[in-house]
Amino acid sequence: MCKCANGCLYLHTTTNAARESDHLHICTFSHSHICTLTQSFFPMRIITGKYKGRHFEVPRTFKARPTTDFAKENLFNVLRAYVDFEDVTALDLFGGTGSISLELVSRGCQRVTTIEKDRKHFAFIQQCQRTLGDEAWLPMCGDALRFIERCKESFDLVFADPPYALPELGELPDRVMNSALVKEGGLFVLEHGKTYDFSSRSDFVEHRAYGSVNFSLFRKATDEELTTTE
Repeated sequence: MCKCANGCLYLHTTTNAARESDHLHICTFSHSHICTLTQSFFPMRIITGKYKGRHFEVPRTFKARPTTDFAKENLFNVLRAYVDFEDVTALDLFGGTGSISLELVSRGCQRVTTIEKDRKHFAFIQQCQRTLGDEAWLPMCGDALRFIERCKESFDLVFADPPYALPELGELPDRVMNSALVKEGGLFVLEHGKTYDFSSRSDFVEHRAYGSVNFSLFRKATDEELTTTE
């Protein structure tokens, strides 16, 4: 049992599964005081897989917010129909808090590469990776748009959750699907606002909406499929 500077108590967990950052806040209120420990973070949890139930505390000062549990759970239920995660190499563009990467790693992807430009966000993602100690996860600090242009590696699954105000958001399906990033038969998942509609694209697969969160899925055709349609 420890105390913060304001006199509030918090209890560190001591189970084998616990991490150094895991603790349960038990606040004692004095007048109108609210413990800054409970104000400065919000919880982010892994929904399923080998790390199911693990929690990370995301600083409230971050611009990025993790995709909601409701949206993540439903999205990954949809993705199971398209990919076998244990056979997949995945790329998470605009990594943010690392929320999607954590789910991919937990589901046993062979390798998960995360791209995040903001140095504070990247440092947080690195901390999450070190906490798990999973060597299949490779966080990288860099600009996602430049990475799309310059990367020569291909992935089975590419996920992008850009800021909704990103001017280039509407161009991302073109940029990603015309690059080397997605393998033949591979999938690209884009999280976006409700104002976007990509259903007229030939590589569009489906659209899912969970509350205010929207996902559009795209699939890169194989050479054999392209030859058949010609």
